[in-house]
Amino acid sequence: MKAIVISIRGLGLAVLVAAAPAAAQVILNASSWVPPGHPLTATMLAPFCADIEKATAARVKCNILPKAPVGAVQTFDGVKDGLMDLSFITHGYTPGRFALTDAPEFPFMGDTAEVTAVAYQRIYERMLAGANEHRDVVLLSVFTHGPGQMYNTKRAIGALKDLDGLKIRVGGGLVNEITRNLGAVPMLKPAPESYELLSTGVADGLFFPKESPLSFKLVPLIKHVTYVPGGLYNVSFAWIANQAKWNQIPEADRRAIQPLLGEALARRSGRAWDAADAKGEAAVREAKIPIVVASAQFRAEIKAKTDPLEREWIEKKARPKGVDGEAVLKALRAEIAKLQKK
Repeated sequence: MKAIVISIRGLGLAVLVAAAPAAAQVILNASSWVPPGHPLTATMLAPFCADIEKATAARVKCNILPKAPVGAVQTFDGVKDGLMDLSFITHGYTPGRFALTDAPEFPFMGDTAEVTAVAYQRIYERMLAGANEHRDVVLLSVFTHGPGQMYNTKRAIGALKDLDGLKIRVGGGLVNEITRNLGAVPMLKPAPESYELLSTGVADGLFFPKESPLSFKLVPLIKHVTYVPGGLYNVSFAWIANQAKWNQIPEADRRAIQPLLGEALARRSGRAWDAADAKGEAAVREAKIPIVVASAQFRAEIKAKTDPLEREWIEKKARPKGVDGEAVLKALRAEIAKLQKK
């Protein structure tokens, strides 16, 4: 009888052990350099981490850090050096490091973040990945934000002349050159600094996607909005992971995570940004801020001033990397057009 009791007790213990949640084998320290309520954190990073945990039965989990160990500009190196294991980067924040990621940033590329991000990921895999610009980290996906628009505190912008001399906060990358070619003065600053720049008058305006006035609490400061169909510009992003930590994930779990990466991650990021853009536009309209929609003539003016940037990118950035930039832009635009028809 004593042996039976011991066996039953042992069985009970085994059942309890089996029922207990599995301890994570790998903890990914995930970091965001925008506020917790920003869509990059709340509707992209956090759900992505939750799906990693689900796909691996909690053997791989994220620890979303309460504060980014480094600023936006230092994020690539922070992930590379292991200060954090998982984050996103804006390619344009580190001028000179990336060249090919300008491809989706030209004017009038697309009407939604989801379409542009998915098309960009497909073309990146097919035509740009071989240049290995993300060496030293694990590239999980590229993506874009929504079409870039114009916001300012000075005057309505309905023609090229209205931009002349305005000091505009931009996020780097191709939009820096676009802004200069349009006659404004670009100020390369990370997005979290935008409120201070605008509220103190250091900047006259900002070029941002539609979500940003709400995400960065800028609605009370903005006096004029110009929406550009197809976008004045776009910004290239990437999700990246630390190489050594990623390699610690067991092979079976990496296989389980794989369906979440690449196009799937680009799509969910773009879709989340589109939802945030809709909320941002609604906040602008609710505040009754005057809105100008760029006319065909204004768009033609923009195109005339920015077309030379394409040739410059093709000749000076893509060609030295062994990439046919003209073919890349043609393929990217065709992919966007195909996806927008669906």
